[in-house]
Amino acid sequence: MTAHSGAPAQGTPAHAEAARVGVLWMTLFTLAWLAIWTVQLTPVQLLLPLQLDTGAPGESWIAGVVWAGVVLSVGGLVGIIAAPVSGRWSDRTRSRRGRRRPWAMGGSLLAALGLLLTGLATGPIAVGGAWIVVSVGVSVASAALTAMIADQLTAQRGAASAAASSAQAVGIVVGVGAVVLLGLGILPSYLLLAAIIAVVGVGTALWLPDAPAHELAPPVLRPGSRTASWRDRDFLWLLISRLIVNIGNAFGTSLLLFFLLYGVRVASDEAQDDLLVLIVIYTVFVVIASIVAGMLSDRRSANPLRRRRMITAVSAVVQAISGVVILIHPSFQTTAVAAAVMGAGYGAYMAVSLAFATDLLKDPDDHARDLGLVNVSAQLGQLLGPLLGAGLVALVGGFWLLFAAAAVLSAVGGAMTYAVRAPSPASPAPAAAPR
Repeated sequence: MTAHSGAPAQGTPAHAEAARVGVLWMTLFTLAWLAIWTVQLTPVQLLLPLQLDTGAPGESWIAGVVWAGVVLSVGGLVGIIAAPVSGRWSDRTRSRRGRRRPWAMGGSLLAALGLLLTGLATGPIAVGGAWIVVSVGVSVASAALTAMIADQLTAQRGAASAAASSAQAVGIVVGVGAVVLLGLGILPSYLLLAAIIAVVGVGTALWLPDAPAHELAPPVLRPGSRTASWRDRDFLWLLISRLIVNIGNAFGTSLLLFFLLYGVRVASDEAQDDLLVLIVIYTVFVVIASIVAGMLSDRRSANPLRRRRMITAVSAVVQAISGVVILIHPSFQTTAVAAAVMGAGYGAYMAVSLAFATDLLKDPDDHARDLGLVNVSAQLGQLLGPLLGAGLVALVGGFWLLFAAAAVLSAVGGAMTYAVRAPSPASPAPAAAPR
């Protein structure tokens, strides 16, 4: 059984025919993303807040919230820069192992090193510095993996995007569940995460197909491309809307441990168990919604771009409803309901918006760079969210403004999706200028 079937012929752009892959390819691709999301989100949701919430006498709990926001945001900004930069280098790479595989392997190993350093670090400055290494490694590996969707698929882009999105939610459960259920301390937790990304990340990169150098056309080296996707109006609108929706999602998820402790007033010895329950609920709905929405967006239609735009916008509005649910009555029970609603909205949104982005790509020679920007739009939102959210919590001394902002931004991001034009096949957009 091979990992790839029906790939484009040698020298044929990935989008030129209805390329399809088999079950093994999808399984390996999903496992790769599962490892990436596990090692990135477990520290964000649990380990970093525990490291930074010292509980020192005379120190306000808000200080821990602010430090968590600063570390997650500042540490991840460097990783955000790394995504499109490494993506462009990946587009230009011509090695015997292919152009994506070396970057996926290198990023995984760098993330493993960063996790070890984060586990050994003490104090917010040292933790933030080590987290930079993790973020860069994750961004490099993510850019390479995302490019494989555009490189190797056309008919199954929604399904592959759903695999990556559902793996995000499952990864939180795998990581947080392992830490909580095994009773691991900070350092053992980071050691486990480092082992996961080193073994699974490198292993899946080795098994996923990637054309070697002799099968690839020489890289086109030029100062810039007139067909660069990021210069396209519609692609730019999609990037901005993804940023806004992801900030809204981060407002609703990144400070949940602090919300349970100081908003709902859950006892400290119960907070981690309750957080795991919320994450499981969130995960179930993310997985179901991403798979259903991804498959629905792949169905044949007269205008698949309009179908994906509609699903993307509606999903963001569903996410917005979750913030309203918590505002009505902030309790653990309503938070559980909100987790289900947010999971459904965010899962469908991330799956379909990524597939939507691949449809808007202009230049097959720049897939990794442009999809690196798509990843950045989501990552930047997830990194700015904790910092901005911590400021909102500190501003009012509570969490109501945080969840109100989550609802507003999610709805605004969904509405912005309709700024992306989706011309009908009968009235195509003007062709790109020849290079």
